[in-house]
Amino acid sequence: MTGYGTACEALRFTKNHYSIGGTMLNTIIVIFAALLLAGLLYFEKTEDRKKMLPTKTVLSVLFIVAAWVQPHPVQTYSFFVVIGLICCLGGDVFLALPREKMFLFGLISFLIGHIFYVIAFISVANLNRLTWVGFILTLVVGMGIYRWLKPHLGSMKGPVICYIVVISIMLCGAWSILGMSRLAVSGRVVVFAGAVCFYVSDILVARDRFLKTEFFNRLVGLPLYYAGQFLIAFSIGVLA
Repeated sequence: MTGYGTACEALRFTKNHYSIGGTMLNTIIVIFAALLLAGLLYFEKTEDRKKMLPTKTVLSVLFIVAAWVQPHPVQTYSFFVVIGLICCLGGDVFLALPREKMFLFGLISFLIGHIFYVIAFISVANLNRLTWVGFILTLVVGMGIYRWLKPHLGSMKGPVICYIVVISIMLCGAWSILGMSRLAVSGRVVVFAGAVCFYVSDILVARDRFLKTEFFNRLVGLPLYYAGQFLIAFSIGVLA
């Protein structure tokens, strides 16, 4: 009994020590990300593309690092989230490049990233009441966004429709996770908040690309986007 008690105490000490160390590491990551984001917004404002691309790339690599250093209690979920984050990193690089066709490549990269998020969400969530609530709300919002963008899409109509469908499914998956009582409340909220931030940031990307190009879209959209990505990355460690 004494040996068992000693082992339990050692286990609790290790867990608490890791928790403190993990919190400190996450704090450092968030501070570094905030500094990079401030720099990125400045370069966006001044249209300094030479500095914009490396800053955005490092910032996006950082949300992959954030996911990687979390504890991975749900291996399948962690794997697919990390793959999704890597695809989004590719999308960020493409969108930072000046060529017109890079937007389509970026759209495809984010589309694939969202598909991996959907797989990750489905791996831990079942259909529940909030799934249907989310489906109805997301359907209404998605149809409204398409009607808003439709007159301005031109040859991009097909890819944009596919993207709206996939990101809407991703958000419905987040609603499903929110309704899973067997999962940790903090984890469910983090996933849902991350998905919503990502969804809204994509609306601003679409506004910038198809309706009105202005710094406001990036001033609001980029913080939302990175908040969403980091929340999804951090959810790996707190979902179970």
